[in-house]
Amino acid sequence: MRNHFQSINPVDNNVIGEYYIESWAEVDTKIQQSANAFNVWKNQSFEYRSSLFKKAGQVLNNNKSEYALKITQEMGKPIAQARAEVEKCAWVCQYYAEHCADFLKDQIIETEFNESYVTFQPLGTILQIMPWNFPFWQVFRFSVPALISGNVTLLKHAPNVMGCANLIQDVFKLAGFPSGVFQNISVRIDTIEKILKQPSIQGVALTGSLNAGSAVGKLAGKQVKKCILELGGADAFIVLEDALLEDAARCAVQSRMHNSGQTCISAKRFIVVESVADKFKALVIDELSKLIIGDPINPNTNISPLARLDLAEKLEIQVQRSIAMGAVVDFKGGHKKGTNYFFPTLLTNIKKEMPAYNEEMFGPVIALFVVKNSKEAIKLANDSIYGLGATIWSNNTEHAKSVAMQLEVGAVAINRIMSSDPRIPFGGIKMSGIGRELGKEGLMSFVNVKSVIIE
Repeated sequence: MRNHFQSINPVDNNVIGEYYIESWAEVDTKIQQSANAFNVWKNQSFEYRSSLFKKAGQVLNNNKSEYALKITQEMGKPIAQARAEVEKCAWVCQYYAEHCADFLKDQIIETEFNESYVTFQPLGTILQIMPWNFPFWQVFRFSVPALISGNVTLLKHAPNVMGCANLIQDVFKLAGFPSGVFQNISVRIDTIEKILKQPSIQGVALTGSLNAGSAVGKLAGKQVKKCILELGGADAFIVLEDALLEDAARCAVQSRMHNSGQTCISAKRFIVVESVADKFKALVIDELSKLIIGDPINPNTNISPLARLDLAEKLEIQVQRSIAMGAVVDFKGGHKKGTNYFFPTLLTNIKKEMPAYNEEMFGPVIALFVVKNSKEAIKLANDSIYGLGATIWSNNTEHAKSVAMQLEVGAVAINRIMSSDPRIPFGGIKMSGIGRELGKEGLMSFVNVKSVIIE
């Protein structure tokens, strides 16, 4: 068995880095270091922790070009989007630095007792298992609220973005965080169970596939440890008859093609009322034809290669199976064999038994459905194992809000692209996951909500 992970440039599939896989003795040492760090970090003031996160935000902004380049080299994200990802990480640092003390202050409860209040205390070491598609943002999205509330964390990152993992660890070091508060661990997935068995590990957060989430959730349940799971999505993008179609089409393509389609929260199922379906489809095709496909280092590139060759090949299988079952290709793209490039594709005439209906398609493929009215749109949107997010386009805000209340998802955007935001809770229901990140709710994910009553 190979004793290192490889970082492979998606543009040419050349190896650009190798990272040693740590022994259990090395991992166990880091676990003990985390436990020791927690005993000090948990007692630090909100002001102190906030000051460090403000510095972390500065480090991110000051080194944005370097970090963005590593993101692009390791997973292929267009460089302009990689820069925006780093900027968003700086934003989440600043947001929680400004609000953590208010969010976590004791809450007085009015009772007949002399005193009664709720206080919020950290749990300990939290393991985070993070994916490759947003190699900086996913880590900061979880780490900042977890750490600023007094926990410490171990990062098990995706094997193909270990260079990013090391740079993130450097961010915390450069910002002046105490040793042991944030650490990388370079381990295979089969080490997770042994890590979760350690008494100082008090929880786990995973962002990834449904299968990975199910496996980690099972392990966490066995050890009775808190877990947050952010899994897949098949988000509906509903276009009603009174929508501003030009805006909807432009945002539809922007949402679906962002990160070359490798985004859990992007629109994947486009559900359009039949009276405007033909015009909407024509506008979408026009927008697709404008996309620039090429080298992610080029700042003008919109679509770059998928992160790995196997991902492009899997997506092509899903598309071809759907076509074989009757799906129609209205904008022809597909996999460029032998490379990681997958060109934007638009499928229509999609039936329930097809992969394009039932499965998450993690790449630049649009599945377009036509329905008679909003009632049918709601029914189709809810006919999914996933429940992450949804988007509604309508000029009638009250009607759109009514539709939103009937959708089985964790978040709904009306007349705008669905995206994560530090100020707003993020997460799904059904097979899209358990729990919430971001917002005040995300800050509460790994704290002990302790009640104190004094007679």
